[in-house]
Amino acid sequence: MKRTPVRVLVGVSALAWLAAGPGGCGVMGGAREEVRGDAVISRGQSHVREAERALREGDKARALAEFARAIEVNPELTSAHLGMADIYRVDGDYAQAEVGYRRAATIEPRNFDAQYFHGLMLHLLDRVTEAIQAYLRALAVRPNDFNVNLNLATAYYQLDENRQALIYGRRAVEIDPRNGPARFNLGSIYAAMGRHQEAVAEFQQATEHMELTPELLSKLGDSLGKLGRYTEMRNALQEAVGRGASPAVYERLGFARFKLGEYDESLAAFEKSLELDPDYAPALNGVGVIHLNRWLLADMKDPQARQKGLAALRRSLQIDRNQPQILELLTKYGR
Repeated sequence: MKRTPVRVLVGVSALAWLAAGPGGCGVMGGAREEVRGDAVISRGQSHVREAERALREGDKARALAEFARAIEVNPELTSAHLGMADIYRVDGDYAQAEVGYRRAATIEPRNFDAQYFHGLMLHLLDRVTEAIQAYLRALAVRPNDFNVNLNLATAYYQLDENRQALIYGRRAVEIDPRNGPARFNLGSIYAAMGRHQEAVAEFQQATEHMELTPELLSKLGDSLGKLGRYTEMRNALQEAVGRGASPAVYERLGFARFKLGEYDESLAAFEKSLELDPDYAPALNGVGVIHLNRWLLADMKDPQARQKGLAALRRSLQIDRNQPQILELLTKYGR
């Protein structure tokens, strides 16, 4: 199953983080390494210099035209391909940028910028398997580059290849132990592998080095719940709902409160989840279970609670029929 990441630094949302890499989101221009002979790279360089001047003056259209002229004069001028690709990348035209970076990478396989940004564009275009190959080529040039290792971890995680993701996720943390997104990434990988003790440790480290987001707090809460640490789970999720939480976060908060015996508060959390998404099946299940519990605790003398519980579970099963446990509850109590 292919995962969707939670957070990405360059314009799309992701579960793990993508790093924009050297130069961030700005146009690189100018300071590129050319590794071929002077006679080859000199042709077309005047147009590259004009393009760089245009960029400094804020005229991207003229810069694109000059880069195009440079390529016409010398199709193997890497800096021109990279310059054009940088402009398209910053403008969010990842498809056009990918073409430019791919051409540059083909011309100069050892050019780190070309390989790295080619991988990043492929990644942003959801061509994750291809992105991995480009990142690996970049890694061959710079094995200890933080951004490449972080993005490789993200890509393998998205493809559910967690053992590979773990290699690069750990390496990114080794390179920059104080980087919150890298810690968050590694925690997400551990959680996907069912290694929740290690996941909690990484998520807690992440909270010290990055903004407390609902995504981070909810994943911390979920792993705490897997360890039976329901009070800590509740506390993390309460913090998350104060920061613009999703239906899933409210549902998880309801689950934590249920486990702690806080049934009224649990029901309120499930109902808040359903306010945000009336068709969110896990929250319907929570509502159903709480009402059935009330019916059972009342020695089955509260028919209204039973009816509310069964109605919520039936609605959930209509939304998602692949819920054998809910079907079992309906079979047991619905007669």
